[in-house]
Amino acid sequence: MVSSPLSAACILLANLSVSSAFAPAGGANRVSSLSLQSNDGSEVSRRGFMENLATASAVIAGASSAFVAPTPAMAYGLSKANDRLAAYGLPPLSKALPNGFSALAEIYGKGANRSPLLVAFGFPLDWVVTLPSQDVNGEDGTIQAGEYARGDTATFFVVPDLKQTDVHAQDKEFFKSALIAAISQKGNNVYQDFKIVKINPVTADDGKYMLVDFKYTLLTGAGFEVERKGCASVTSAADGVQLLWAASIAARYKNKTEGQLRGITESFRCYGSGLNFSADLRPAPEAL
Repeated sequence: MVSSPLSAACILLANLSVSSAFAPAGGANRVSSLSLQSNDGSEVSRRGFMENLATASAVIAGASSAFVAPTPAMAYGLSKANDRLAAYGLPPLSKALPNGFSALAEIYGKGANRSPLLVAFGFPLDWVVTLPSQDVNGEDGTIQAGEYARGDTATFFVVPDLKQTDVHAQDKEFFKSALIAAISQKGNNVYQDFKIVKINPVTADDGKYMLVDFKYTLLTGAGFEVERKGCASVTSAADGVQLLWAASIAARYKNKTEGQLRGITESFRCYGSGLNFSADLRPAPEAL
């Protein structure tokens, strides 16, 4: 059994050769085996090999920061998420989530070093969830779901140094800055050609959200350039600005994942103000 996205990517790299690549994914379920030739039996092109090798490199590039505490999606579910939201007196996630979706409602900021937020969103059943890690120094990492072997991820991010704001009143440059901060946590040399494609203001469950389409080129540590496309939902709960961004390689976005990623980001809800999180928080070290 593969124990992490990093080891999965390493196994993928080890099995690739200059005359082999993945067969295109044909269904919604997670693929558990590798195909070494194209569907018609012909040798796969060098370009196809390089694209898949770049995808594997992208997984390796992001695995160390993304992989914190994996949990299968079956440990979650819409009813469980809605029960937790109801416990805080909040409206449920829509029952109109796409077919094949699970859902979560988790506390971000259980440690004393962060301000707590309740984060909820839906995601595909075959994705793996990671949650922040906790130790005596506080909390590290974030809430994320993904099919890491294919480079499809949805990641929660709190934009640093921003106060509560009306996201509907902001322009594209505001969201460009927020999303670049999200994708460049490992440094400004990991991306290029970032572009906001479209923004769309929506109101859901009495909260303001801005839906954002974007694209960029990921620069991997192995020297590959991987075109990625995605969408995000940006809001301002409590005293800051938060977002959920979801992306995949551009070819998969066009042919397979766009609907999934839109379903994820459109379901995103974030709450903070007026909630009593005391039962879910870890005590500060001096209180232990």
